[in-house]
Amino acid sequence: QVQLVESGGGLVQAGGSLRLSCAASGRTFNMYAMGWFRQAPGKEREFVAAVNWSSGTTYYADSMRGRFTISRDNAKNTVYLQMNSLKPEDTAVYYCAASRAPLYYRGNYQDSTKYAYWGQGTQVTVSS
Repeated sequence: QVQLVESGGGLVQAGGSLRLSCAASGRTFNMYAMGWFRQAPGKEREFVAAVNWSSGTTYYADSMRGRFTISRDNAKNTVYLQMNSLKPEDTAVYYCAASRAPLYYRGNYQDSTKYAYWGQGTQVTVSS
């Protein structure tokens, strides 16, 4: 099993920045990818960004590209999401996810059903 713990959420004004962290523990060997998803009230969970754990290749949802940056620290088993120029529509619970199984294709990185491990989520609220 892999345990994921997110931190860094909070309340920020529009145009501000936040940095989310997600620390993985447990059976983290052979980690293949980690990603961030978000879910706003009344909406489905949506893909934000993901990173291939070994190569560092990153994937972004088109609407977040240029504002959000995903990075990882393999030594700390931690993935980060730097969020800049935040908008009220970015308000959501942000979830960290991990997969030890190969994802291969970009579409798989964006598919929440491909991730076996999930954190409890951290609330991000952007005020206008």
